[in-house]
This record gives sequence, structure tokens and C-alpha cells, in this order.
Amino acid sequence: MSTATQVAIVTGGSAGIGRATALAFADSGVAVSLGDLNEERGSLVVKEIRERGGRAIFTKTDVAQAADCSRLVDETVRQLGRLDIAFNNAGIPGDPRLTADYGLANWQRVIDVNLTGVFNCMTYQLPAMIARGGAIVNTASIFGLVGAPGNSAYCAAKHGVIGLTKAAALEYGRYRIRVNAVCPGYISTDMTVGPDTRFTEEKINKCLSTNALRRMAAPEEVANLVIWLASDKASYVSGAHYTVDGGITAS
Repeated sequence: MSTATQVAIVTGGSAGIGRATALAFADSGVAVSLGDLNEERGSLVVKEIRERGGRAIFTKTDVAQAADCSRLVDETVRQLGRLDIAFNNAGIPGDPRLTADYGLANWQRVIDVNLTGVFNCMTYQLPAMIARGGAIVNTASIFGLVGAPGNSAYCAAKHGVIGLTKAAALEYGRYRIRVNAVCPGYISTDMTVGPDTRFTEEKINKCLSTNALRRMAAPEEVANLVIWLASDKASYVSGAHYTVDGGITAS
């Protein structure tokens, strides 16, 4: 299938990895449907894509709300004609707390966005892809593979994303739908280096000391992997998870 005919949903597409991936899809000729809570920043990404000659739309979306995810898919098909690719990337870090101190409300919010949000999106994306096939890429994390003190909810959610990815890949392969996950390490985004980050310079340096490459990744370095997984070049890849972590999980 030519990328000129393809349509991709990107959630969490207003900044960071989502923005970089949306722009990369557009640059490869894929029409982009952005879903995000931040309407102002999301609209700016759409504007940038259009100024570069691409097609893009924005739908305000809270992935924790199933109705929003349904509307995102409906608007994508209505305005862009079809759905071939989905990058389920929206996520939040949650507050750093010990497990016994986390509290049910804080726990539920992280699970609702990071895990149930992926489930909500896939619930509506998969039926829209069955007729033609498609590719779904979910954002997990290196903390879907290992633990991290103070991050029990985030770790649980991201481990869950990997399990959900594998189950869906087995269920929908017969419809020519591939489902994979990416597991970013420390990426230079608002979550790690932005004004509201909870990562201190000391903590970042400590984290990078375990990284074979001794640096953070740019969002585009994750986007490159997502673009490949969504393309026909990865036509025999499904049910897999790939780290983009500079070698952290190799140690």
C-alpha cells in the first residue's frame, strides 16, 4: 500500500514523541489525525503539517474516556476516509510515591490514561482496520520491562501495555493487523526536561550513568522506530516490543 493513501492516528501528538512521530508520518506522505487534550498545541502541530504540504486534523481527546476515543476514530474516518495506522502514545508519569502511599485515586489516574487509554483506543481502531488490515504501535516504556521505585502505577500500566499488545497481535493477525510496542528510555521531552518535570539534573545524570550511550534520545529517534514498525518494511513483525533506551536495559 502506498503511504500516499494511508491515514494514521497519533494520540498524545501535541508534543514530544507524539509530535515528532506525527511530523515524520506527514513527511512520508501519511495523513495524520491527532488526538490530544491540549487543543492549542495540537492545532499548532496540525498547522505545521499543513504548511509542509501534508494533511492533518485535530480532535480533542482524553484517552481515559472511551467516548473520546470513539469520536477520534469516527472523525478520522469521516474526514480522512479510512484508518491504516495508529500510534497510541498518550501518557502521564504520575507522582513519585511508595506503593503503600500511592493512594487509589492517583493509582487509578495513571492506569486510566496509560493502560486503559490504550485499550480504549484499540477498542475502536481495530474494527476500523479489519477490512483492509493495518498497524498499531503502542507506547510502553523500559519501565514496562523493569521496576522503578516510587513508580508502581506507571510500571504496572506499562507492563500491561506490553501484555495488551501481545494479546491483540495474536487475536487480530488473521485480519492482517499488526500490533507492536515501543519501550522508550530517557527521552528529551517535557516529561523529562520541561518546566514541570519531576526529574532533577542530579537524577537525570544518575539515570544516564547507566546508559551505554550516556545521553538522552531525541523524540525523533523514537519516531524513526515507530515509522518503521508502521510500514510495510516491518510486514512480518507483530506482537513484539522494542527498546529505545541507549542500552539501559542491556545491563
